Amino acid sequence: MRPAQLAQPRVAPSILAADFSQLGAQVRDVLEAGARIIHVDVMDGHFVPPITMGPLAVGALRGLTSEYGALLDVHLMIERPEHQVSEFTRAGADIVTIHAESTPHLDYALAEIRAGGAAAGLAVCPSTPVTVYGEVAAAIDLALCMTVNPGWGGQQFIEASIGKLARLAPLLAEGVALAVDGGIAPGTAERCKAAGAGVFVAGTAVLGTKDPAGSYVALAEAVGDPRR
Repeated sequence: MRPAQLAQPRVAPSILAADFSQLGAQVRDVLEAGARIIHVDVMDGHFVPPITMGPLAVGALRGLTSEYGALLDVHLMIERPEHQVSEFTRAGADIVTIHAESTPHLDYALAEIRAGGAAAGLAVCPSTPVTVYGEVAAAIDLALCMTVNPGWGGQQFIEASIGKLARLAPLLAEGVALAVDGGIAPGTAERCKAAGAGVFVAGTAVLGTKDPAGSYVALAEAVGDPRR
C-alpha cells in the first residue's frame, strides 16, 4: 500500500548530512518543523565506495518517526539488495528503494520489499536509461531519479536531470511518486517539481546546515510541502 504522505509534495531530509553526535535531536527538529519523511542512505562500500549505516540505525529512528506519523525512507545503495531487504523492513522501514543497477533480479527484489510490508522504490543513476521503469511499472510505489552520482553528499546538481525527469514521469503508473536526490536546494527543487518530481531528498541543504529546521521550512515552502 502506498503511503498517504507521498500524495503531496514532500521534502525528505537525509540523515547522511547530520551531525551524528546530535542525530536524534536534529531529526526531531525537522519533524517538529513538519517533515514527514526521513531519508536514510545505506551504502556498502561496493555499489558505492563509502560505507554508512544499516538496519540498527533504522531501528533507532523508528520510535521517533512513529511519534510524528513520519515515514522512514531507506535508500539501499548496496549490491544484491534482495539479500538484505528483510532486515530493513523488520527494522521499521516504511519505504525501501533499491537501485536498478544493483541486481539482475529487480522484480524479485521489489516483491521482497512489498512482502515485508514496505513500499517499494526503484532508483536509477544519472547514466542509466529510464526505460527500465517500463519493465517494472506495476511493482513500484516510488521512482527515485538520482540527480548526482550516488555515494557522496554535497555534489553539484546534474543539469541533464531535468530532461530525464520529463522522460521518466510518463513511464510511471498512476500514483507512483517521483523523487529526486542530489544537489537539491530551493532553486533546483522548484525546477525538478516543474518537471514532475514530488519528493525532494535533501541532505546538506537541510541537516547539513546550522539551522536544520529553518532550512527544511525554506525548502518545503519552495515545493509546496504541507509541513504536516
